Amino acid sequence: MSDEAQQKEAERNRNRSSAVKDPAHLAYMGSGWASRSAETLAQHEVAPYAAARRDAIAERFPGKTLVFYAGVHKQRSNDTDYRFRPHSAFTHLTGWGRHAVPGSVPVIETTSNGEIASEVLYLLPTAGHGTDEFFANPTIGEFWVGPRPSLGDVSQLLDIETRDLAGFTEPANALRIGSIGLQDRDSHEDDFDLVEAAAELRLIKDDYEVREMQQACDASAVGFANVLRELERAKAHPRGERVVETAFFAAARELGNEIGYDTIAASGDHANTLHWINNDGPVVDGDLLLLDAGVEVDSLYTADITRTIPVNGKFSPVQRKIYEGVREAADAVFAIAKPGVTYSEMHDEAMRVIAKLAEEWGLLPAGVTAADSLASKEQWHRRWMVHGTGHMLGLDVHDCAAARRETYQGAKLEPGMVFTIEPGLYFHKEDLLVPEEFRGIGVRIEDDVLMTEDGPVNLSGSLPRSADEVEAWMAAAKN
Repeated sequence: MSDEAQQKEAERNRNRSSAVKDPAHLAYMGSGWASRSAETLAQHEVAPYAAARRDAIAERFPGKTLVFYAGVHKQRSNDTDYRFRPHSAFTHLTGWGRHAVPGSVPVIETTSNGEIASEVLYLLPTAGHGTDEFFANPTIGEFWVGPRPSLGDVSQLLDIETRDLAGFTEPANALRIGSIGLQDRDSHEDDFDLVEAAAELRLIKDDYEVREMQQACDASAVGFANVLRELERAKAHPRGERVVETAFFAAARELGNEIGYDTIAASGDHANTLHWINNDGPVVDGDLLLLDAGVEVDSLYTADITRTIPVNGKFSPVQRKIYEGVREAADAVFAIAKPGVTYSEMHDEAMRVIAKLAEEWGLLPAGVTAADSLASKEQWHRRWMVHGTGHMLGLDVHDCAAARRETYQGAKLEPGMVFTIEPGLYFHKEDLLVPEEFRGIGVRIEDDVLMTEDGPVNLSGSLPRSADEVEAWMAAAKN
């Protein structure tokens, strides 16, 4: 960054407020503060798991220096930033979730045989009351954003050596992930081999991660219950989808850190827009409401659950027919999911059911059977389900996305994998190739699944799945 650019950055938003520079004022502001009582922090339960993950990544890169940036605040507009959320690779390898200090950087030096020679977490420690940063810096000053932990606090919490970020310089020829943010460098591209390895390291969840995933699913179930309680208000509001969205968001903030992704609250034909996040339409009696939402807990693991419910509490015959067809596809995937089955085979099983339904309902071209459609390049049945049957889930809603195809889509399921099963059927209101009574109906059922030695465990199974169960759930919510 040039000197001129640095000066401009330093003066950004100088018109909003200004700090008094007089030494007397600095001395006054730094005086009269009680000492903070010293706390003895217990080591976080994640610390040994994160240490094992660092051992695993080091083994992949013998004789290298590995750098993982947490990142810094991202600008939303002008001088307002988004709430800070560290890079997933950083969190996975340190265990530091929503409380992570922006700009933090763990550095791992490995030996020639892939063992850890040293590991240091650099972070910006608290500056204390005697500095102008305390009251004059709205980005990191404690007067503005609250106290930061000391180096010793973080070291004790995460069981890793810590050092002041001021002493950090990225080593030459280091492999790195994430945004530097606090220093200049010509290339800001990640080192793809390290990105790939970090993604593949998350394919198998450890016991700590599984517990966090279950917590995220349980918190999300509370969010869905909130929605049912607010459904009458949603129906009465011109932007009822926003009522639905905010009802779920309340649970995310009360029980976790955030939502794990933008909530899809899609009523009626909006359900046929797969990533409908405008959520500004009415919730109409007689329509279906597709709610795709997940709570991200403080450790930053997220759920990703979809339920489709009848707004008036009862499925119409055609709505029930389509809904139960989607559930048939989901149940078929659950039935074959076990260690040794490939990820792509689960998708193929869902497509087999979708093609069968398309044939039974007369949706395929004349003379075309389900088998024909499955074997053809045209894949006619996929007009009504264009997405995949699921994806990996964890710190990212679409976790492990940078993994090699042979370790993900082409890989065999293993115990510890957490993924979604989410078939759907989507009949747009303008789709002239389906019966008129189908048009405007979109259904998806999505569950979060842990693979074990004994088969799949539905982490989101506390939420009703069958049409009868959904109707009973909604009736109970009214009472």
